[in-house]
Amino acid sequence: MIHLPACGPEGPIRARTTSQAPLTVQAVLFDFSGTLFQIGTYADRIRAAMADPVDDVAMDIMLSGLEAGLSDPDVIEAQRGRDVSSRAHHHAFTAWYASVPELAPVADVLYEQLQAPEHWVPYADTESTLVRLTQSGVVLGVVSDVGWDLRATFAHHGLDHHFSSWVHSYEHDTEKPDPLLFQHACRELGVAPEETLMVGDHPAKDGGAAGAGLRSYVLPGRATPGSRRGLDAVLRLADRV
Repeated sequence: MIHLPACGPEGPIRARTTSQAPLTVQAVLFDFSGTLFQIGTYADRIRAAMADPVDDVAMDIMLSGLEAGLSDPDVIEAQRGRDVSSRAHHHAFTAWYASVPELAPVADVLYEQLQAPEHWVPYADTESTLVRLTQSGVVLGVVSDVGWDLRATFAHHGLDHHFSSWVHSYEHDTEKPDPLLFQHACRELGVAPEETLMVGDHPAKDGGAAGAGLRSYVLPGRATPGSRRGLDAVLRLADRV
C-alpha cells in the first residue's frame, strides 16, 4: 500500500527532508481502447451485423439513435459499474445498442464484435512504440476497464509478447481509477509505482494513476482507426528516444 504525503491546496503539508530527481521509468502500463487500439467504425460494424444492406439514410438514422441513447436515463443507469464484471459489461452495451429500435435485434451481435479481435485496429504507431520500449528494457503491462480478456486481441495482431502483466477490471470487481488495479500491475511487473508510467486516454480514469503513486500521461483527443496516436510522446516521457 502506497502512502502519499498529505497535500493542502498549495502542495504537500510536510516538507520533504531530501530532494530527489524522479526515478527512471522502468515500466509502462497501457490502457487498451483509444490508446493502443480502436474498434472499427459504428457504420461498418452495423453493416456487418445486419442481414440486409443498409443505405446511407437508414445508417444516419441509426447513428443518430445511438447518439440520442447516450442521454437515455435507462442507458445511463445501465452504465453504472459497467466494467466491474462481464455480466455488467454485456448489459451496459446491449442496453445502449437496443435503445435504437432497428439495432435491438442485433444488440448481441454488436456486443460480440467487441470481443472479436479482427474488429480492433492497432494505431499506426502502436507496434513501433511497443518495440522501442521493450528493446530498451522497459517492462509493459495492460490496465483496462473491460469486460473480457484482451490477450486474444493482442495475440491476433502479434503484439501480446510485449506484455508481462494483464489487469482487466472485470477480474478484480472494480474499475479505474481504483489504486488496486495500478498497484496490482506494478507488483506483477516487479517495479515500484514511482518507476511506472500509466498511459491512457481518460483524464479521470487513467490520470487517476497519479493517486496510486505512478506518473501518468493522458493522450489528447480521439484518433481515427489506424491513424497515428501520438505514442512517440511515451518514448520521450520514458526517456527512451
